[in-house]
Amino acid sequence: MDLRRFSNGIVLCGALALTLAVASPARANPFETTLSNGLRVIVKEDRRAPVAMHMVWYRVGAMDEKDGTTGIAHLLEHMMFKGTKKLKPGEFNDIVARAGGNDNAFTSHDYTAYFQRVPAAALPKMIELEADRMRNLVIDDDEFARELKVVMEERRLRTDDQPQSQMHEQLMASAFIAHPYRRPVIGWMNDLENMRPDDARDWYRRWYAPNNAYVVVVGDVDHKKVFELVKKHYGHMKPVAQPVRKVTAEPPQTGERRIVVKAPAELPQLALAWKVPKLSDVENDREPYALEVLAGILDGHAASRLPRALVRSSQIAVEVGAYYDSTARGEVTFMLGGTPAKGHTVAELETALRAEVKRIADEGVSAAELERIKTLTVASQIYKLDSTYVQAMEIGRLEASGYRWQDADRMLEKLRSVTADEVQAVARKYFGDDTLTVAVLDPQPLDPDAKPRAKPAGLRH
Repeated sequence: MDLRRFSNGIVLCGALALTLAVASPARANPFETTLSNGLRVIVKEDRRAPVAMHMVWYRVGAMDEKDGTTGIAHLLEHMMFKGTKKLKPGEFNDIVARAGGNDNAFTSHDYTAYFQRVPAAALPKMIELEADRMRNLVIDDDEFARELKVVMEERRLRTDDQPQSQMHEQLMASAFIAHPYRRPVIGWMNDLENMRPDDARDWYRRWYAPNNAYVVVVGDVDHKKVFELVKKHYGHMKPVAQPVRKVTAEPPQTGERRIVVKAPAELPQLALAWKVPKLSDVENDREPYALEVLAGILDGHAASRLPRALVRSSQIAVEVGAYYDSTARGEVTFMLGGTPAKGHTVAELETALRAEVKRIADEGVSAAELERIKTLTVASQIYKLDSTYVQAMEIGRLEASGYRWQDADRMLEKLRSVTADEVQAVARKYFGDDTLTVAVLDPQPLDPDAKPRAKPAGLRH
């Protein structure tokens, strides 16, 4: 958990804010169709540059895993680049590169997605390539063993060797005792050590199907031609009966939880996570929108409350932040965190962070603060239109979280309608002790002879 991610403002403080720029002035754009096998296709025409962003999203992620095979969603993502009945390992990437593009993939708790950003003329080939590996992937035992080692080294590099990541992993494992968000996306090392090729084959057979996926294309394209291409390459595929998803709900938390993670580090860290509601009903929910605005007021810009009060004024912290994502598939938390300044303790920082929320609960927020956050959010729409990647990501993430891309306009309207009283009300309601989980990084001496771990070959993202 990089606490610096918290300081990017309300336009980046949750998936909701990330979706607000999707709508275009032309009401018919994006365009959508659904093939007879259940594959949905969403195309947004953007003629400003001769490029196309092509993404394929699968409605499956780490939250769909079972204990004992944690990390399989992410590992299968890696295997998707290791060859099909038509392509050799690595050939997919080579074709994209020769076309003048770049590609990658990512796995979260909620979804798995693959993308290529290419000259628009290369889009037909990208659609062909993605369709091929949706149903023709070859999971070779030797390739699997090699890639498993890459993933295990990735875990060491990004989690085991990163004290802040260790703290975040333990925070989630403590905040959620039943819900699958308690498990890390990359998987527990013991599960990776015992992973077998058949685990990946089974995951692929169950979830990689047209009726569990959707294609998103943004760029200099004609939506009708894209629809035709997708139908040509995917239309013959048969849907696959999807497993029943049984997600264990998190039982109510009835008392404060605290953990301490000891690891070699230069500075201590602190993270506070409260259970709060997510956005379930776009039209009728109010509190998630108010929590989004609260996160922005606390840490939505350089002059917002947390950095102003705790970094520049009192100098208790060298880094602070707030994070809230209202649109996840699963359950959500509202997080505060930071790094205490030299001469100050995590206890002082915790007191100061909670005092800022209490100040809003007691005194409310000013009209100027509220308007500034709303203005920043609206302005973000214009900035995001400069990136085909961001536009495609926004459409994809909204769909992956169980909403529709058409909801974006209404979400923006709802966010802009949040009142100061509503922000004050959620600050009063959700930040007590009983739903709080606290994680502290207790820094241990650094090994002066330790050398940075080399990035494993094949690590893409």
